[in-house]
Amino acid sequence: MKNRWFQMVALVIAMVMIANLQYGWTLFVDPIELDHGWSLANIQWAFTLFILFQTWVQPLDGWLIDRLGPRIFFTLGAVLSGLGWTALAFVTTLTQFYVAYAVAGIGSALVYSGSIGSALKWFRARRGLAAGIIAGGYGAGTALFIPVIARLISASGYRAALVWTGVVPGLIILAIAQVVRHPTAEETAQAAEAVPTKRASVRRNAEHFTTNEMLRTPQFYLLYIMLVLMATGGLLVTAQAGPVAMSFGLPLAALTMATALSPLANGGSRIFWGWVSDHLGRENTMAIAFMLNALALLSVITFGRMSGALFSVTLVLTYFTWGETFSLFPSTLGDWFGSRNSTSNYAFLYTAKGVASVLGGGVAALMYQNFGSWTSAFYGSAAFALASGLLALILRAVPLPHKTEPVLESAPASG
Repeated sequence: MKNRWFQMVALVIAMVMIANLQYGWTLFVDPIELDHGWSLANIQWAFTLFILFQTWVQPLDGWLIDRLGPRIFFTLGAVLSGLGWTALAFVTTLTQFYVAYAVAGIGSALVYSGSIGSALKWFRARRGLAAGIIAGGYGAGTALFIPVIARLISASGYRAALVWTGVVPGLIILAIAQVVRHPTAEETAQAAEAVPTKRASVRRNAEHFTTNEMLRTPQFYLLYIMLVLMATGGLLVTAQAGPVAMSFGLPLAALTMATALSPLANGGSRIFWGWVSDHLGRENTMAIAFMLNALALLSVITFGRMSGALFSVTLVLTYFTWGETFSLFPSTLGDWFGSRNSTSNYAFLYTAKGVASVLGGGVAALMYQNFGSWTSAFYGSAAFALASGLLALILRAVPLPHKTEPVLESAPASG
């Protein structure tokens, strides 16, 4: 339990266990719609609520985890995520539906923020790679669940699938909660010295900002806007892949293939681009990946409708150029504001995903219901990704924040 790689493995497994709550959701949309008779927009507002609760409770739990350690919060997260997801099988009203998925979101938040924050503390010298591995567990974890979920839905119905994929992961997270912890001061120092020299392409701040200090810098809000813009397209695909495939007239096999392959691309993206950013620089990597994501989103609406194979390919490309969002932003934040308060600091930035979920979930579904097409939603999210990539080029020229000096007025720090 004292080895940082043991902690990494435990944290990755925990992230895998909460992955299906978000990325397995699209397989349940159509069965729920047929069973309850609720509209697509009403159902997808539940997805938006899940993301909102997963993100907007993190500023509080992140602050607490930084100070009290992750164990008690992982335990609570195991109970809430398992209970909320399982309860979706037994709800009879929309209100119950929303409450259950929101409870699952709170549980997911506790595990997610604790895992990312702990990884940044254990691997201070390789933040891009560490954040990529942890976020990769969340992005790729559904690959383990998709075949199981699809088989359970087909054989026993979606309600049984919800129960099994709620109870079993919850119990596994509960076991992991008993071994996770933050590094001691000595272990933190060793983690910082694991790589003896800084890479010139990655700018790192020697100062450690509290959350209040971070929130008073303009650099934080630039990153926040970029994350809102970049997160929208991937959440659109995550929530709406099933309905989009149906509107294209594609068979269920195409959706199953796409949802089985996409998590691998999503998880691989977080590790690959996180590793690239450790060598090429965070801002340069953001600019390249985000602009490629704009092209990938456009390919879904243009080429993806042509066949099931092309639909799968375009979704894989979208996730491979989107998943890095959740490794590049936490590692950038750690570089710019220090790792001492990394859980709390990233929790505030991560609320941007909640804002994006409103656009990619409920609003996108309403746009489809009103216009009868997904075109405007995909073109809009592609424009957002392109804008975020361009802002990354501006970010490259922005100086690192300082506690005692004016920011955004001096020349960029070298190296």
